[in-house]
Amino acid sequence: MTTVTGVDARGMRHCETTALGVLLRHQGLDLSEPMLFGLGSGLSFVYWDGKNLDFPFLGGRVKPFELTRNLAARLGLELVVQETTSPRKAWENVAAALQAGRPVGLQLDSHHLDYFGSKAHFGGHVVALYGYDDRVAYLVDTDQQGGAVTTSLTSLAEARAARGPMTAKNRSFTLTVPENPPAPRDRIIPAITACADAFLDPPIANLGHRGIEKAGKLVRTWLRRSDDPGRDLPQAARLMERAGTGGALFRNLYRDFLAECAQLVDSGHLRTGLGLYTRAADQWTEVAELIKKAGESGDPECLARAGDLLHELSRTEREAMRALSRLGESGE
Repeated sequence: MTTVTGVDARGMRHCETTALGVLLRHQGLDLSEPMLFGLGSGLSFVYWDGKNLDFPFLGGRVKPFELTRNLAARLGLELVVQETTSPRKAWENVAAALQAGRPVGLQLDSHHLDYFGSKAHFGGHVVALYGYDDRVAYLVDTDQQGGAVTTSLTSLAEARAARGPMTAKNRSFTLTVPENPPAPRDRIIPAITACADAFLDPPIANLGHRGIEKAGKLVRTWLRRSDDPGRDLPQAARLMERAGTGGALFRNLYRDFLAECAQLVDSGHLRTGLGLYTRAADQWTEVAELIKKAGESGDPECLARAGDLLHELSRTEREAMRALSRLGESGE
């Protein structure tokens, strides 16, 4: 049996920030989950549909692993990423880190994990690995999935090697905190303005505030888009609320990040953004509830109201990001 000692196996609300928290706390850098998410410029939006999808996907964050790369760059962390198509080499990569006393982050398809509640495929899931024996691996996942959990070595290998949307080739990574890292407080403004600029000027209409506007138009068609609305719409609503694919979870995290920042930075633009994202988080919860009701009742009026709310959310979030993009301007 190999287990890294001193690991704080604490699950949080989002998978990638949960894994980042495990890796960084092990080196003495303890940041709140909203601060990890915000410093990684994690907030975004994508409306994704296509012939290969059974149902549209709404994403409320940047693409998988981008948050980790952003956070490492912003805090001067050494990020070492390993990928391989060889299952043997993939296991050797993580075993070497564990034997050196370091927990490891893994990107994988959650569908294959023994403990995972949802059996839908999601290739962008991230966990922290901190030990193994001859049968199982010891992981840290979100609080919703159980926090400190185990899965068979076979299932872990399948999850890591899975191919499909958002997957990576047996990706594993470690983080090293430098001797004199920049204070997180000093990196707040660059993190917020980078996130705002990307949200305000997306390269395609499926992203950022334009993506939310597009979702507002297309959500009205969802009863016709689905072969089984009673299954698909409540599941979409559940993901929005609990997994954050489009809605409240990531808006809640960003609201809490801005609130934490407002204790450190005196800025009217920051307070404006915080107020608007507080409103947006509540409205996303309302959108999810309307989508759920539409699936259960078959009433298109619920989706019409959800579409109206999404149209309003597009304006609200655009206004919030415009204010936040002005952080750090002279005369603030």
